[in-house]
Amino acid sequence: MTDAKLRWGVLGTGNIAARFASQVPHSKTGQVVAVASRQADKAEAFGAEHNIPHRHASYDELLANDEVDAVYIATPHPAHVEWAIKTAEAGKHVLCEKPLGINQALGAAMIEAARRNDVFLMEAYMYRCLPQTKVITDLIRDGAIGKVHQIQATFGFATTFRADGRLFADDLAGGGILDVGGYPVSMARLIAGTAIGQPYDNPTGVSAVGHVGETGADEWAVATLTFASGISAQVSTGIRLADENRVRVLGSEGYLVIEDPWFGGDGKPTHVTVHRIGEDARDVAAEPAFIYAAEADAVAAAIDQRQAPEMSWNDTLGNLAVQDAWRAAIGQQYASERDDAAIPTATGRPLARRDDHTMTYGEVPGLAKPASRLVMGVDNQQTLPHAAMVFDDFVERGGTTFDTAYIYGGGRGEKLLGQWLKTRGNRDDVVVIGKGAHTPHCDPESITRQLNESLERLQTDHVDIYLMHRDNEDIPVGEFVDVLDEHRAAGRITAYGGSNWSTARFDEANAYAAANGKNPFTVLSNHLSLARAYDVPWAGCRHVSDPESQAWLRERQIALFPWSSQARGFFTGRAKPEDRSDEELVRCFYSDDNFERLERARELAQAKGVEPTAIALAWLLHQEYPVFALIGPRQISETRTSMPGLSVQLTPEEVSWLDLT
Repeated sequence: MTDAKLRWGVLGTGNIAARFASQVPHSKTGQVVAVASRQADKAEAFGAEHNIPHRHASYDELLANDEVDAVYIATPHPAHVEWAIKTAEAGKHVLCEKPLGINQALGAAMIEAARRNDVFLMEAYMYRCLPQTKVITDLIRDGAIGKVHQIQATFGFATTFRADGRLFADDLAGGGILDVGGYPVSMARLIAGTAIGQPYDNPTGVSAVGHVGETGADEWAVATLTFASGISAQVSTGIRLADENRVRVLGSEGYLVIEDPWFGGDGKPTHVTVHRIGEDARDVAAEPAFIYAAEADAVAAAIDQRQAPEMSWNDTLGNLAVQDAWRAAIGQQYASERDDAAIPTATGRPLARRDDHTMTYGEVPGLAKPASRLVMGVDNQQTLPHAAMVFDDFVERGGTTFDTAYIYGGGRGEKLLGQWLKTRGNRDDVVVIGKGAHTPHCDPESITRQLNESLERLQTDHVDIYLMHRDNEDIPVGEFVDVLDEHRAAGRITAYGGSNWSTARFDEANAYAAANGKNPFTVLSNHLSLARAYDVPWAGCRHVSDPESQAWLRERQIALFPWSSQARGFFTGRAKPEDRSDEELVRCFYSDDNFERLERARELAQAKGVEPTAIALAWLLHQEYPVFALIGPRQISETRTSMPGLSVQLTPEEVSWLDLT
């Protein structure tokens, strides 16, 4: 950034906001020019105390202030997501108190908003910005204690129990893990990463015990984190039990002790103590620094890069994932996260597609509403908050079509989608695909039983498209057509078809329908991707990669909804000839021809300024029959990276060249 001071606005007037406002004048780069509270008198008093010229009686007023460049969000935890996104939409940079979101799903939504609006965002772990933390990582990197084996990090305090207090209130996301437990988790991940030459590392396992109090807040908890490197960490936190609040790092040649890891002296001299075999203990001094001033300077230094190395976006998401796992391991969950919760949109505004969306649409015979050419798979969402954020983002990007199945997650996928539909009130605006009759329950009676149960889970009276998940060729095809058409006539199904059906059996079904006055199959959901499948991941699966099936699709113009449309990540960079760790990917897709297709996708991607995954998706959408590609994003970012495939234009020659034809 330029030499001009970064002009800060502060949302909130609590204790931590006061500490930030009092220390920014000690920074080299910042000044606080505005404060906002929902109560005018509090904003006035705070502004007077800290000599802040602009004092706003609402957060929206501050966001509209052109003299504010960056906003420090110091509201209670649940309000972070709304105001971080609104701040980003106002074009202002964001420093948000920890935790960024009360779970990883909300944090991901905030990060996507920062990316979309091209603003800086950082989760405010101020200790990460201190000279003392750099001393720690330098010592680890230089081998001061040999090979790191274990990390012990604690942050807990005892406070007076108040059922209506912030630290214990369910609606304010109380408890130790979110309030201060993220500190030891983030330190452990930082040290574990430094030990292997990375900025951080994510644990492969989280086990924990703890005490959840009468209000539902976690009052004491301890967790063990295990890393692929062999390093382990013990972290503890609490709000009703004080702890030592220090960090110890044990290695093959000794250990480090950090007595004041979270505040680093806060303007006073501080140090890290090295204990090494055969040597006297030595203190390694760190330059004194005010913690919030250091944080403000870190923001200013990285603002042009939009994220800071002290706490990058992926680092934050990894930390939130551990906090989610820690809470789950001790049975802690807020009412706002339960499967029956009415979760609002991240901004609190009604859900709507954005004006700049790039989604495209197609018609499916039998449906009166268009289907988006990308279809959201409802099988990778673990919690209702996770599902809500991923589904909301998909709709904002123009998505309308959701793919469910009776067996996904034992019915959990349908339940999450149903609760989201109920809360959003948008059932008539979306296309719901339901699937049933999976082996071994592939018979007419199971279709009826499973469909009724699916409708109950989905909290709706119909699905727009119903697909038989498998075929059972021991049963005459007419029996399946009869039961499907019966449900169509009753309004429980609008259109229907088959998933993992042979083209011959599909034709047989439609011949029976034509001869008996029934509606035909109009949808097929078999596998197809630019990478040819040499095997299928599950028994009973079918693909349509062969020339005969492709000719059949072109001739009949059947709407294809291909699953695993991006070849299970083959085009993401996961597939390498020398890497055979993913047995399923190897079995289904590894071949010289597919690696040649991958190289051609990379070449074309570079020429068109997109990722290879976008080229693979564009190849599908340029087939000479209607294609609606199923995607299975686990994160909002995966939906984002799929979207460019809708806009890529391929010539017929490029389509053929990609397919080696």
